[in-house]
Amino acid sequence: MTTIGVLALQGDVREHLRALVASGAQSRPVRRPEELDAVDGLVIPGGESTTMSNLAVSFGLLEPVRKRIADGMPVYGSCAGMIMLAGTVLDGRPDQESFGGIEMTVRRNAFGRQVDSFEAPVEIEGIAGGDFHAVFIRAPWVENVGPGVQVMGRVTSGPAAGRIVVVQQGNLLATAFHPELTGDLRVHRHFVELVQQTR
Repeated sequence: MTTIGVLALQGDVREHLRALVASGAQSRPVRRPEELDAVDGLVIPGGESTTMSNLAVSFGLLEPVRKRIADGMPVYGSCAGMIMLAGTVLDGRPDQESFGGIEMTVRRNAFGRQVDSFEAPVEIEGIAGGDFHAVFIRAPWVENVGPGVQVMGRVTSGPAAGRIVVVQQGNLLATAFHPELTGDLRVHRHFVELVQQTR
């Protein structure tokens, strides 16, 4: 069976572990390089991207994750995880490190602070079932993407309408919102299928 890890340094780890199991995969937390070696794919959860960056360095995971990404391991990042997969981060701290991998420029906390969290419909190209009810918490958005990046979803209504919030580049997937908090498993199932196709 496909085994997908969830980077368990900080953030909403348990919710992703549960969603992956409900989507047909085995899941396990990843805190050490040797645990990373044992998984077929990785989820980088929401949380606080600066803290996650610092902990990835402290736990010796920054370079191992970068290497696995370069070697083709599928990775899905939600919210802070989207920031961690970005090639360029705006409004981050100068010493903030990311794993990179997706040719995109992401703006941290683009939708505002915690009190500005909101929910909005997002139509996701390639994922059937109608608009996704998306939960945005101190969320980033994608300012621009490189030629190899597929824009899969934008906010469809409200003041943020048109903003890019779902992207995929090869085996790398990122959303600005938290599907693990909604009970809608379509994004996790899409990622599980992506991992299964690359095994």
